[in-house]
Amino acid sequence: MKKIFALILCAALLIAAAPAASAATDINFVTAGTAGTFYAISVEVAKLWNENIPGMRAVATPSGGGVDNLNQARDGEAQIGIANANLVYQSMMGTDAFEGDANPDIRIFAGLYYNPNQVVVTDASGIESFADFAGKHFSVGAAGSTTIDEAAHHLATAGLTLDDMKTEYMDVASSADAIQNKQLDGAWIMAGAPNAGVTQILTSADAHLLPIPAELVEALKADYPWYASYAIPAGTYAGQEEDVPTSAVKLTLFLTADVDEETAYQMTKVFWENWDSLTANFAALKAADPQKACEDLAGVPLHDGAARYYREIGLIE
Repeated sequence: MKKIFALILCAALLIAAAPAASAATDINFVTAGTAGTFYAISVEVAKLWNENIPGMRAVATPSGGGVDNLNQARDGEAQIGIANANLVYQSMMGTDAFEGDANPDIRIFAGLYYNPNQVVVTDASGIESFADFAGKHFSVGAAGSTTIDEAAHHLATAGLTLDDMKTEYMDVASSADAIQNKQLDGAWIMAGAPNAGVTQILTSADAHLLPIPAELVEALKADYPWYASYAIPAGTYAGQEEDVPTSAVKLTLFLTADVDEETAYQMTKVFWENWDSLTANFAALKAADPQKACEDLAGVPLHDGAARYYREIGLIE
């Protein structure tokens, strides 16, 4: 009897001393539709997390894009996703598309690259500044797109409205075709540079990029904290001999605050320590500058775990 008791006691002690299994961490990564570049990126990143972080169960799920991603984060259906800094800010504050549904627990995982505003005008339009937009025939993006808001914000800062122009709501390809056919004076395009539509316009029509002056960008920042000063580098487009100053909004990866600090730290570390392989496989990421991962984030706070990693590598204090 004593021998049996001793064996039972020994087994209990061994069980107590054994290390506890790592608690599983479920992470849903949302970006865009399956045809989009960033969905493929999210699949690869989720795989890297699963392979390198004990207990991680990350999946990439197709989504409807930035607003949908942030709504899923608010509802607890996603933990990480992609969205422009303006949308992350608006979600945090409960404004615009997120009116009445503020999510104060949204955090930044990483700033990626800038989406600059590219204002293309024909030489024949005579547009040399924002004051010349009144009465002009202009496309400001497809109906329902955030590009319309971009145009409206800039025009308002310059003392104009969309109603002051003959405004059309066309996507980039349709805008490019219309300018080529001399049906428009210009188009507002917000996208990474170089952009195929801008290239088409500049190579098929007598047109140029209109600079957005620094003073207008600074005035924008006072009302819309997500804007950043940016310059489209000379040579981005054929015949573009000088940098073109403009405004831009940072594309970001956000993370929900309920992801614990250690997990977020490990996710950030694995993400950036595999950056070379990610950029080798996905050209879209080459526009991102890891050294600017913590800049132009509209005042949305970094996740504590991400901040710990950035502090460790000297990006922030």
